[in-house]
Amino acid sequence: MHSGTGAFDTVTDVGTRRLPGQTTYDPQAQTYTLTGSGLNIWHRDDEFHYAARQMSGDFMITAQAEFLGDGKNAHRKWGIMFRRALEGDSVHADAAVHGDGLTSLQYRPTLGAETAEVVAPFAGAHTVQLERSGADIIMRAARLDEPLVETGRIQIGLDGEIYAGLYVCAHETDVTETAIFRNVRVDVAAGPGVDGYEQPSPSRLEVLDVATGHRRVLYAGPEHFEAPNWSRDGQHLLYNQEGRIYRFDLEAGPPTVLNTGNVQANNNDHGLSFDGTLLALSSHTEQEGRAPGSQIYVVDAGGGVPRKITDQAPSYWHGWSPDGSTLVYCAERGGSYDVYAIAASGGPETRLTDTPGLDDGPEYSPDGEFIYFNSTRTGRMKIWRMRPDGSGQEQVSFGDDNDWFAHLSPDGTRMVYVTYPPSVQAAKHPPNERVSIREQDVASGAVRVVAHLYGGQGTLNVPSWSPDDQSIAFVSYTYGDPAI
Repeated sequence: MHSGTGAFDTVTDVGTRRLPGQTTYDPQAQTYTLTGSGLNIWHRDDEFHYAARQMSGDFMITAQAEFLGDGKNAHRKWGIMFRRALEGDSVHADAAVHGDGLTSLQYRPTLGAETAEVVAPFAGAHTVQLERSGADIIMRAARLDEPLVETGRIQIGLDGEIYAGLYVCAHETDVTETAIFRNVRVDVAAGPGVDGYEQPSPSRLEVLDVATGHRRVLYAGPEHFEAPNWSRDGQHLLYNQEGRIYRFDLEAGPPTVLNTGNVQANNNDHGLSFDGTLLALSSHTEQEGRAPGSQIYVVDAGGGVPRKITDQAPSYWHGWSPDGSTLVYCAERGGSYDVYAIAASGGPETRLTDTPGLDDGPEYSPDGEFIYFNSTRTGRMKIWRMRPDGSGQEQVSFGDDNDWFAHLSPDGTRMVYVTYPPSVQAAKHPPNERVSIREQDVASGAVRVVAHLYGGQGTLNVPSWSPDDQSIAFVSYTYGDPAI
């Protein structure tokens, strides 16, 4: 980050007939405020205010924004721009949202040429994304609470090192307009064949205000970490990294390793009991006379010597019963992955699902009335629920996308889950994908998108609601600078 202007170190006005503009970055809210004038970004010459950085290779920028005030001209615009140079007649492509809602991919294909555009099939985009992928420049856009969709794809001379960033244009030379940009992310996608583990991706620990969709990065680093849990007192987060569990204190800062004895091959299936006193772990285990694999352990929430609960592998924890007596988990037995339950003190396991297909991610509702899980039994991965004894299994999420890992809010009225596009195989939840986080009302079934991100496996595998029902914690990934 650049102290005054966040991710962007080139802040400038492009063109001559305009009032001076300004960019400010609020490090606490992690928002950008851009003020600019300028006649237009159109025809053969552009005038606007620009906050950018020079970038090479493949990358994408995603942002949400809104204008302050009613504005003078309906064609004022905010957006994301890739630009060859800072002169007004430069080759460029930009994802533009106009004051009247017109949403389009604008571009100047050659130096000094007339500007062209690809108009989106809808107006009033709330989020836009601009990506360079090889020779392609791709625009995606979404209205409030809706998924990102591709709205334009072009090929122009924007290879090599270019400027990339945010802009505002007033469409007037004697007026300035101001827009606030939120959830700005500069992401570098993984290359072909990169799985996220053999070549670990840098990570961001983020918090999302579910009502507003506003995100903040709490911690970022080159290490690959996953699956945050929120403590029941609201004071810290737990996540796994390289087999260890880390504690991140929300006030004190840098993460510290939680003591889990010799259980040090922990994966991204872990979580706290409802009373906050115990932590369930899933950890790779070598044991004599049995196949190695993930087993479930329980340890004091503050750390200590874990107790092994399961005997068969693989077993992946996903939920505690509200009274702390039972654990539910996904396990592979005889070639089939199903949902199982076991006493928190150990003992025989009980199989709760037996329908062909993958059943995964079981989690109790806070009132203990249901276990929510995800299943491919209808072709797509969708959210289901059942009674704690396995009866009454019913589908509760619908559509063509693939929904994974439903987590119920502490008051039981809402759930959030990660959604993959239909292009991803239903039974897979890989890393390095463009995914969304969706909120669903438990009673009505109404669904809305609350975050667009680059992530997937490790993003939201485990319960991560704040105890006040307001926020969730999750992890996003990039193969670039994770701090931006």
